[in-house]
Order: sequence, then structure tokens, then C-alpha cells
Amino acid sequence: MTADLEQAGYTSLQMVEGLADKAAAVLENLRESAVAARAGERREPTFQIGQAAELVGRTPAAIRDAEKDGRLPKPERGANNRRVGYTLEQVNDMRGIFGTRPWRDPGDPPAIIAVQNFKGGVGKSTVAVHLAQYLAIQGYRVALIDCDSQASATTLFGYVPDLDLTEDETLYPFLRHDERSSLSYALKPTHFDGLYLIPSNLRLFQSEYEIAARMAQGEPGLVDRLSVGLASIAPNFDVIIMDPPPALGAISLSVLRAANALVVPVPPTIMDFSSTTAFLSMLEETLRTLAQFDRAPSLEFLKFVASRVEENKSIHKELIKLMQAIFGHHLVRAPLKNSAEIDNATARLMTVYEQQGAITSKSVRDRCLTYLNAVCKELEIDIRGMWPSHQERLRKEGLV
Repeated sequence: MTADLEQAGYTSLQMVEGLADKAAAVLENLRESAVAARAGERREPTFQIGQAAELVGRTPAAIRDAEKDGRLPKPERGANNRRVGYTLEQVNDMRGIFGTRPWRDPGDPPAIIAVQNFKGGVGKSTVAVHLAQYLAIQGYRVALIDCDSQASATTLFGYVPDLDLTEDETLYPFLRHDERSSLSYALKPTHFDGLYLIPSNLRLFQSEYEIAARMAQGEPGLVDRLSVGLASIAPNFDVIIMDPPPALGAISLSVLRAANALVVPVPPTIMDFSSTTAFLSMLEETLRTLAQFDRAPSLEFLKFVASRVEENKSIHKELIKLMQAIFGHHLVRAPLKNSAEIDNATARLMTVYEQQGAITSKSVRDRCLTYLNAVCKELEIDIRGMWPSHQERLRKEGLV
């Protein structure tokens, strides 16, 4: 009987291994197809002179004048002698020349944002990655940290996590080994100027057990390990965004401990609203427990984002009204609506912000960008509200 059970277990292992290998091979083929369609490399988004001027906060004429007098390099031109779009790096150079970089003052605290919910499928990684890219486009220095072993955020940057990355390129060695003093070893530049990624892969899941076991054995200070790592890289960034696992575990606790702001995506369905209510109860209990050890985080803002919204569903409209009544100013005013543009970009292991044109249609893409930009803009204002050096500018802009 025991031999039969052992044989059944071995057969099950073979079955799972075979399926895992097949799935990994298909994913690698998808990635290679996506890469081939983009001429082998991911490229920065580009902007026409009108878009660049709006991002920089100057007029197109001011940019042309700066190019004429040598403050900016001459623009690249195509075969038809028309200007080639400006890269984000070039836009950021313009910001430096015109003095319009939106960076925080060195005396301002970095915004350390956890995009968190203890339920999967709520659009957590979609919000985290698009927010990070939006802020980079606006000129901020951003780090996106994938703390989830499922590595959805990492995948959206073109990696097949368990093929392209080793555990030494993730949070894993820092969380596991005390001798590392900085997270800088794991920062990877992305194809968005000013945006860096700390990727993840399945190996990070192992650290959940290791950290929990060591904490149970009398090392409660391990919950601060991530905070220490973020402090080591924070001087180089304005905003750090964390995408944690959709569960309450050792890594999620570490993320909560490290964060000074929290963004919670909530699809307007009964099940997701119920799950988020449970999340809030667990969050309250967790914060109380951390407070007992003098480790409760101080949140500068807590925002809920109505995500994956279907504008034609009456139940979604009713639940958004309910969320507005309950969460008040904690609910981002603009909903993040479902869009085929996001779905199609994700299928290409990409995001809407890096697509140079519409995958579906121009009207669908424009609507999608309107939703994304509105959500991200409101969160950007909350971030700037954390910084004393931005208070006067926010008042002048009529935003506070």
C-alpha cells in the first residue's frame, strides 16, 4: 500500500513537472514573439513636440528656441526631414534645462506606496505598473519593487521570471541574509528613463516560510528588513512603489511596515467588496499587532481605486456609489475602467503607456488613457502633498 502511494505521488510529480515545463515553454515563445514584434528590444515611449512641451511645462516655441541657441541638441529628423519623436530621456533633459523637474526636495520624505489587497485578480499589478510608468513619464525618479512571487509586475516588463532571472536578482537574498546592507544590487534600469525595477520570481515564495520561521524563533526585527533595504536606496528616488503578494504573510507584513502610503484596488463586485471589507479588518488587526511591538506604519494617505469597472453594468454603478458613501475622500474619484487596450497590451507582456499606437482602435485607446491618467494624476497629487517643498506649488496650481 505504501509503495502504491509512493508511486502515485511520484506519478503526480511527473505530471505536474510535465505541465510546468510545457507552460514555461509556451510563455517563452510568447515572450520571444512579443520581442520579435518590437525589433528585438523594448524602447522608451516617444513624444511629439507638442506632447513633450506639455510634459516639460514649456511651449513648443521655447523648445525650438533652446535647440536653436544650443541649450538643447538639434532634434533628430527622419527621411522626410520631419522631427523624430523625443524619447523620455530627452524630455527629462529638457526638464533639467528649463528647471521643471518635479523631484522632491532632499528634505522631503520619499513616497513609499504599497499597492495592496489580500485578494488576487483585483488589478493590483496593473495599477502598480501603470502608476510607476505614469510617474516616470511625468519626470519623477521611481523604483518599482515586485514583492510577489507570482511576478506579474516583472512579467509586464518583458521578463519570463523563472527563465530570465535568478534568485540573486530579487529581494530574496536581502530578506534572507543579514550581511547585505543595500538593495542597490537588485535595481534594474527599465526602458522608461528614471524608472528602475527590482524583479521577482517564484523563488521569493520560499522566503515567506524562512522569514516566518525565524520570526517565530525570536527574530521579530526581520519585519523591518525591507524597511532597511528601502532606506538604502531611497535617496535616489522620489517614489517607491511595492507590489506585494495578495495574502497576509511575512512579506506582506514587511511591505506594510515599510510603506508610508497605501493604495487598495477594489473591483465593484459583491465578492471583491466583501473581500476588501475583510482586508480592512485584517489590516486593522495587523496594525494593532505591529503597534504592540512599536512597529506600526504611519500612513500619509490611504486610497481606494475602483478597478476593473464595467461601465455598462448597473451593479458596478451601484457599488461605486456605495464605495463613495463609505470611503469618502479615500476613494479615488476616477474609476479605472476595464479596457480591451489594457488586456491586449498585457497579452503582449506590455502596458498601455509603452504602446506607440492603438492595439484596438484610437477611440478605445484614448478612453483607456483618460481613465489611467485620471487615476494616476489624483495619486500624483496625494504624493506631492506629502512633500513640504511642493505645498506652495500645489496651492498655485489650485490643487490644495
